[in-house]
Amino acid sequence: MTSTVRADGGDVLEVELAIGGMTCASCANRIERKLNKVDGVTATVNYATEKAKVTATGGVDADRLVAVVESAGYTATLPAPPAGSGDAPSTEEDAPEDATLRDHRHRLLVSALLSLPVVAMAMAPALQFVNWQWLSLVLAAPVWVWGGAPFHRAAWTNLRHGAATMDTLISMGTTAAMAWSVYALFWGTAGIPGMTHPFTLTVSPTDGASHIYLEVVAGVTTFVLAGRYFEVRAKRRAGAALRALLELGAKDVTVLRDGAEVRVPVAELGVGDRFVVRPGEKIATDGVVVEGRSAVDASMLTGESVPVEVETGDTVVGATVNAGGRLVVEATRIGNDTQLAQMATLVEEAQNGKAAVQRLADRISGVFVPIVIVVAIVTLMFWLGASAGVSAAFTAAVAVLIIACPCALGLATPTALLVGTGRGAQLGILIKGPEVLESTRLVDTVVLDKTGTVTTGKMSLVGVHTADDVEDDTALRLAGALEKASEHPIATAIADAAAEKAGDLPAVTDFTNHEGLGVSGVVDGHTVVVGRPRLVAERGMPLTDALAGTAESEAALGRTTIAVAWDGEARAVLVVADTVKPTSAEAVAEFRRLGLVPVLLTGDNQAVAEAVATEVGIGTGPDTLAAEVMPADKLAVIERLQQHGRVVAMVGDGVNDAAALARADLGLAMGTGTDVAIEASDITLVRGDLRAAADAVRLSRQTLGTIQGNLFWAFAYNTAAIPLAAAGLLNPMIAGAAMAFSSVCVVGNSLRLRRFRGHGG
Repeated sequence: MTSTVRADGGDVLEVELAIGGMTCASCANRIERKLNKVDGVTATVNYATEKAKVTATGGVDADRLVAVVESAGYTATLPAPPAGSGDAPSTEEDAPEDATLRDHRHRLLVSALLSLPVVAMAMAPALQFVNWQWLSLVLAAPVWVWGGAPFHRAAWTNLRHGAATMDTLISMGTTAAMAWSVYALFWGTAGIPGMTHPFTLTVSPTDGASHIYLEVVAGVTTFVLAGRYFEVRAKRRAGAALRALLELGAKDVTVLRDGAEVRVPVAELGVGDRFVVRPGEKIATDGVVVEGRSAVDASMLTGESVPVEVETGDTVVGATVNAGGRLVVEATRIGNDTQLAQMATLVEEAQNGKAAVQRLADRISGVFVPIVIVVAIVTLMFWLGASAGVSAAFTAAVAVLIIACPCALGLATPTALLVGTGRGAQLGILIKGPEVLESTRLVDTVVLDKTGTVTTGKMSLVGVHTADDVEDDTALRLAGALEKASEHPIATAIADAAAEKAGDLPAVTDFTNHEGLGVSGVVDGHTVVVGRPRLVAERGMPLTDALAGTAESEAALGRTTIAVAWDGEARAVLVVADTVKPTSAEAVAEFRRLGLVPVLLTGDNQAVAEAVATEVGIGTGPDTLAAEVMPADKLAVIERLQQHGRVVAMVGDGVNDAAALARADLGLAMGTGTDVAIEASDITLVRGDLRAAADAVRLSRQTLGTIQGNLFWAFAYNTAAIPLAAAGLLNPMIAGAAMAFSSVCVVGNSLRLRRFRGHGG
């Protein structure tokens, strides 16, 4: 996306660059600092989406921005120009990203196959046959050179810019272990046939010439590759929300040309064209109704649970569904100008605006690595000054570097994620990546979409009110039989309730659909009219005062009232509404116990919103309820809360929630909702139970706590062992046992997550 806007101070360039070569959040921060040092440039770089959003003034062009990024050691590419003005926002699959994912997968699989025998031989003396050490070298060398190449390249880039990250630590440790192993094999005594690692646990000075650390090279590289692969796979889905949005639109449209109906691809539709929308079809693009009357289900775009009645002169939105009669619509907006395309832009901007998460391991490494290097240099100089000999001095110095490369650190995040996300999957909670976990730690506000999240999202019969001499079952049976022949969502709710109550419904004759008002027909010899109170009134059968009062009071609660009349009299009022899920109130209470403030957000009217908020225990104050909000308004509500210092979680299920889900600090999508919402979120809740959102927050917090505990064990081991290495007392068996113990602690700590219990089991 590139655009030039005319401002008072001159042209303002707005460009979005695709960034390549980033391996951690600190890379994004480095690029961002480089870009912002250029006069007139304001840039934000998102590590998750691998994009830089740049605003530049003062004549700075896109080529200069690309050059700045490349000078920092990364790649930057400009977006491809759109194929045509009518095209929707570009969301094509990115081949380089596919290649990156394949590359990581191949490196992981090959490295794992080569590493397994290396680690097995090093840790089990029984497997150490004659010349086993040379086979270990043959297997570990490609893992270090080819498998670890991404870490070595990143470490070199970091070195040139005076920075240190997890990549620096991995590259430095594995390189030191590889170098010393090669030295010990070729110039020391480790290469002698029949050599085995001694099985003593004594602490004594050594010159290290008989010790190899190839299992460190292979094991650490493979563990970290595994974590990196799953991270890249998660990031690969960053643009899926936009693709899912565009998939919602109609593919073909029936256009009126020269009086005939012609089926053409929607891309051929132009402004001013008239097209036909039959019942059940999606409206192809934004337009104005020029013929017909119908009900349009716009819930996925607006959040309005009740279908909207439209007639000649009313506007309709592309991708909404015609739930009633035949419509002829004149197209007023196409391509990038449609509301659907604008929503795609909102989602993209919301994703790009989300702050990149700085990995805890990288933050620790940024301090830990320089300290280790200093300790290694001091160790070398001390032993040389103490006349201990060059071999002993280098043994101690290299031992410091080797012991600083923590096996457990490679396990810390992947094992906790594996167990935590696996347990989450069993409970219907799908967590997309480690970045998500940090977001849950500080969340203090949870914003809940109403339709489909707090409520069922579909119309149901909630009340039957009849005249004094009429039985409820009779009114429901007659109305249900008539409504069964209609495709309207409200009619479906009545028909389903009647069928559940009475079983088989009687046949209907002389059925007539009064578009936008209701239906009529003959059932069991009775002339029956079902529809809006206005319809029965026009037929000379107005509601009685009691029924009219009931209809008014129900309408005040935001519910839909349907009048039922037969044999010349209005005899009943049926009440239809989007009902609250049985577990929603319990979920709200659980949010409060977690320290979260619940806020209800809906496109429905104020009366409906207040009724639902009261029922589930949220409250109806301005701080906890926002009604009649459009998709862009939902995004604004999230941003306003964030500007007031809130850390916001958003739970939703519809297309209209996608941008808000992407902008929120933590997005949770109900798996019963649309693909767009799911792709834009951080966590997917497979079950439609809102309690799963509370479970997701608890599980995420517990998983993050486990990762932090794992990192403590990993670094604690290194911190404790470095003094031994610096003193020249590093015995390989003690080092191996300590590494194994550290790894066992990490794995055992992670396995505790299997005991997590949620409301689903």
